[in-house]
Amino acid sequence: MALITVENLKKRFNLEAGFFAAAGRYVYAVNGVSFSIAEHETYGLVGESGCGKTTTARMLVRFYESDAGSIRYRDGIDAAKLRGAALKRYRERVKYVFQDPARSLDPRMSVYEVLTSGYRWSSSWPGHSTARREAAAILEETGLSGEDLERRPAEFSGGQRQRISIARGLLMKPELLICDEVVSALDVSIQGQILNLLLDIKERRGLSFLFIAHDLKAASWFCDRIGVMYRGELVEEAAAEDLYLKARHPYTKLLFRAVSGGAAPVPEGGLQGGPEGGLRGEVKTALAEIPGCAFAERCPLAEERCRREKPEFRAAGPAAHRVRCFRAGE
Repeated sequence: MALITVENLKKRFNLEAGFFAAAGRYVYAVNGVSFSIAEHETYGLVGESGCGKTTTARMLVRFYESDAGSIRYRDGIDAAKLRGAALKRYRERVKYVFQDPARSLDPRMSVYEVLTSGYRWSSSWPGHSTARREAAAILEETGLSGEDLERRPAEFSGGQRQRISIARGLLMKPELLICDEVVSALDVSIQGQILNLLLDIKERRGLSFLFIAHDLKAASWFCDRIGVMYRGELVEEAAAEDLYLKARHPYTKLLFRAVSGGAAPVPEGGLQGGPEGGLRGEVKTALAEIPGCAFAERCPLAEERCRREKPEFRAAGPAAHRVRCFRAGE
């Protein structure tokens, strides 16, 4: 059963370039993204910086309002239209863990205040004495100590601060935890500890996860399914194991090549005619709606049709594997 279903989600931002900037110019950040997350599933959104994955995640919790599309939660409730108490209850069920705990944890607060600052305004606030017991228990569950409640965030290491952020997200017993690049700012050894912690929490609590990352290999290890984003679009989606072994979109193959370093197998099919290095150029901000394939300007396989027509997001191989490319599988 789907816990949350996103359909044709879109978001554009006004292009701010000074007082004399031309009116009516926009950055097209998310361009018709659709996916679903099942109960107890970990779904990954992966891509380079600027591809729109964080904007997509923030629309799910209404940090940003979507311009179009729907966010269906459980029995068909459109979260994009919730207001007041209904939105408050939805945000208690869907929690967000930020990338940089040094910036998301208020240094003036104690750990107890950090954990309960949102909880005390929720519909399930149990009072301070019970909340303190729950906060101590959640700290211990995330690998810290209940005795840390009166300490300040600055007294902890980066990995410990991220554990506090995770504990804050878990305190109200959510059903979906959105983890936005939660390990990207940590040392490699600490990254493994945090990912193992999240796996333990998932099994213990039966949670669903939306895992935002730029490291496709780490996401393939951690996630059940993965959607690969480029310039605001999903270009490929598959079960993590299938994507790792049989990536079909040229962009996905190049992402794997960039992180493999010879240690991981290059997905079958290769990139015939592609550059020996990695990706050519950089991700360009979309300042207009893209008529064709979003990846065409950097793709070593692109032809004129790719620049003129938008490929459908079609099945490729197993039923759960979809790709947006005319030449996928060549």
